[in-house]
Parts: sequence; C-alpha cells; structure tokens
Amino acid sequence: MNPPRALTCTTTAVDGGTAHVAISGDITYDSGDRLPAAVAELLAAHPVRHLHLDLTDLGFCDSSGLGALLTVLRATTAVGAELHLDNRPPSLDRLLRRTRTYDHLTRAARQERKERLDH
Repeated sequence: MNPPRALTCTTTAVDGGTAHVAISGDITYDSGDRLPAAVAELLAAHPVRHLHLDLTDLGFCDSSGLGALLTVLRATTAVGAELHLDNRPPSLDRLLRRTRTYDHLTRAARQERKERLDH
C-alpha cells in the first residue's frame, strides 16, 4: 500500500459569489480536518453562493474523508451556499454510492442538470 499523499486545499478563485477550491492528495483520518478548516476560513472571508471543490487531483478518500465532505456540505448549507463536487474520480463516486451519500452530496449537480433540461 502506498503512503498517503499530503492533502492540499488551494483556493483558485473567488468571484461573484463563486469560489473554487482545488483539492490535491488524500483525504484520510490524518488529514481530513484540513478540508473543513480551509472551507470554514474561505466562507468566513467571502460571501459565497456556490462552492466548487475541484477533485481532479484527489487520491484516496476514506471514511474520515467522507466525514470531511459532509462537514463541508453542512458549512456551505449553513451560509446558504451550494456545494459542487467537480471532477469526481470514480473511486469517490463508488464510496459515495456504497455509503448512500451520493445523492446527498451531489444534489446541486442533479438540480443543475434538471434546470438545463427544463429550459
């Protein structure tokens, strides 16, 4: 088994109520608290309506990582923002489906698709 990759959370843009955070590395028991902390700091500093987590460079996500994502969802919901999990790797989608959190964590994406089809 490979050692966990260090987790980094980089705010890449905050513009017009939309924030983008690039996630790189593994979200595990040892690093999972970094993601909610970074998002809390971002939400405290900027009025955000849409928070996009770019998961292109996400490696491994364990159950603690799933807890971190749920914490981020609660934080964004508390400020009236929508969470978007962009560029999810297949391994994350499998974890979300197995834990029955897929619809819960990806509802904003489902809503956007529905709105596009309705217009």
